[in-house]
Amino acid sequence: MPLIDSLIDALRVLPGVGPKSAQRMAYHLLQRDRPGATRLAETLAGALRDVRHCERCNSFTEAPVCERCLSPQRDPTQLCVVEMPSDLMVMESTLAYKGLYYVLMGKLSPLDGIGPRELGFERVMARATDGVVTEVILATNFTNEGEATAHYLGEMLRARGLKVSRIARGVPVGGELEHTDLGTVAQAFTERRGW
Repeated sequence: MPLIDSLIDALRVLPGVGPKSAQRMAYHLLQRDRPGATRLAETLAGALRDVRHCERCNSFTEAPVCERCLSPQRDPTQLCVVEMPSDLMVMESTLAYKGLYYVLMGKLSPLDGIGPRELGFERVMARATDGVVTEVILATNFTNEGEATAHYLGEMLRARGLKVSRIARGVPVGGELEHTDLGTVAQAFTERRGW
C-alpha cells in the first residue's frame, strides 16, 4: 500500500474521522504543515512509550501514581468512579469535587463482550475497600450501559458496607459528561443521591 494511503488509513482510527476527513488531514500535514506532522509523530511515539495507567486511579500518567492521587489537597475518603479520562476532566472542571477518582476505561456492554472482568471491577473493589474510602460516588454516563455499570458496581459496593451515591440526573438522560455544560455537571454532582 502506498504511504499516502497508509497515512489516510491510519488517521481513520481516530473517532469521528471518516475517509474524507482523514484525506484532508493527511494532505494538510504533508503539504502545509510538515513541522506539525513531525511534532505529532514524535509526541504520539513518546506518549505510546511513556504514558501508562495510574496504579491507583487507572487514568493516564507518566509516573506510576499520578499527581492527583498523590495530592494532599484531595479528600481520600471519597472515590468518584467515572467511565473515561475525559469524564474525569469534566468533573475536575466543575471545581465541585475534591476527592479522588477511579477511571473504568469503559462501561459494561455485553453485546460488545465488555463485562466486569474486562473493566477490572476487582481493581475498583480493591481501591474502594482500602480502609480509607467511606463513600463511592458513581458518575457513569446516563446511557443504558452507564446505568447498568452504576447499578452493578453499586450493588457490589453496598454489599461491602460502603456508602454509595450516584450523581443526580441534572445530566440529560442519554447524555455523556464530556458533552455536558459545566453548570449542569456541577449541579448534578452537588445533588447526588444515595444509591
